[in-house]
Amino acid sequence: MNTTGAKHDYDLAVIGGGSAGYAAARTAAAEGLNTVVIEGGEEVGGLCILRGCMPTKALLYAAEIMHLASHSDLWGIHAQDVRFDFRQVMARKNALIKDFADYRVKQLTGGKFRFLRAHARFVDPHTLELSTQERLTAAHFVIATGSAVAPSPLPQLEQLGYLTSDTALQLDRLPQSLIVLGGGAVASEFAQFFTRFRVRVTQVQRSAHLLRALDEDASSALEKVFRREGINLYTDTKLRDARRVGDEKEVAFEQQEQMVRVRAEEILFALGRVPNIATLGLGQIGVQVEGRRIVTNDRMQTSLPHIYAAGDCTGLHEIVHIAIQQGEVAAHNIAHPGKLKAMDYRLLAEVVFTEPQVAFVGLTEKSARAANRPYLAASYPFNDHGKSLIMEATDGFVKLLADPAGGEILGGCCVGPVGGELIHEIIVALHKRMTVHELAAMPHYHPTLAEIWTYPAEDLAAQIPMGNTTQH
Repeated sequence: MNTTGAKHDYDLAVIGGGSAGYAAARTAAAEGLNTVVIEGGEEVGGLCILRGCMPTKALLYAAEIMHLASHSDLWGIHAQDVRFDFRQVMARKNALIKDFADYRVKQLTGGKFRFLRAHARFVDPHTLELSTQERLTAAHFVIATGSAVAPSPLPQLEQLGYLTSDTALQLDRLPQSLIVLGGGAVASEFAQFFTRFRVRVTQVQRSAHLLRALDEDASSALEKVFRREGINLYTDTKLRDARRVGDEKEVAFEQQEQMVRVRAEEILFALGRVPNIATLGLGQIGVQVEGRRIVTNDRMQTSLPHIYAAGDCTGLHEIVHIAIQQGEVAAHNIAHPGKLKAMDYRLLAEVVFTEPQVAFVGLTEKSARAANRPYLAASYPFNDHGKSLIMEATDGFVKLLADPAGGEILGGCCVGPVGGELIHEIIVALHKRMTVHELAAMPHYHPTLAEIWTYPAEDLAAQIPMGNTTQH
């Protein structure tokens, strides 16, 4: 199906070949749209494969093995002089990422669409100018240019130099000490990784708690573990200065009206990422931008209805499976303007791959209160659960939120062992709009980690009358 006739070169031009862009192109090509993908990055693969999900989780798993080996006395297993080869750790990560990236290149170059390596910018609402001097036109566009490391708030940091979440993945040796600036998922994952590989880590967070979007009980559980493992953690701070002192780098910040100065061999700046849209020329064609992100509706359309956006450049949810869904929704809507699909963020989930892992789906208590949404909540700790006691994995808890009117499950949180896996039981429950009564009655094998969900479900089921759930 070619809807353009002779008017445009392509039915669809996708700018960006990462997870969102590839999903859009694959979906559009399968629908018969004449599609081109334009990728301008130095490497092909997108953030998830090259500098996000896959390399960081490879390193975090190595850190977990290192930690377990170093503490194996708990199980009566005596591993003497646990050592590691950091170059080998990084080499394994690099080999894995090469395989993942090579496969993505094959998908892009072997797909049912054209693949171009170039930077692109709009010269009018239907025309792109490429860095190869070529121009092309399309009836529709999907912008999927991802994100870049956010600029630092201190000019002194720029002068001093620092690691980012990108460059930290390329280290060939570990610093002896490190200051991590930030308390979100990326900062916290890196802080624990470096700590478990015996780097002295100081973590400095602006907000009152790590992972500030989560409920305080979840953040506090992780902070307790971080401090126990030796991370020097400061929260509720304001960065003021950075400078070099001898062979070390120093960061100054305010905490409780006191000036605090900390020093380390290196600084890791992990205060977030920003949409990568600055060079696209969106202003001159009238695409609405809010802050640094492209504004879209729930059908992934921008303020120009023929231009769509997906993934990190939309700025709301920097999560790869959401980016893929957004790309697929955008392409479907371009192919089927009479059968439009919309994104449903009711099942929004997030996992932080620290240990304990922190995972949630749906509403948190914080977001429920902000939305004035009535709820009841119940928790159950891992330190009173058989399988986690066997594993010596007793930090954290699970928590369920339910509708008081009928017991429909509204959200779940897991801070604990393999929380990223365990949360999927609640994703399924939310997807099927299950009640706490149904979850409590569902058989769970014993002894397993998953059966812990039955305890808060039983607690809530005892408080809420069975009946029809309120649909929202």
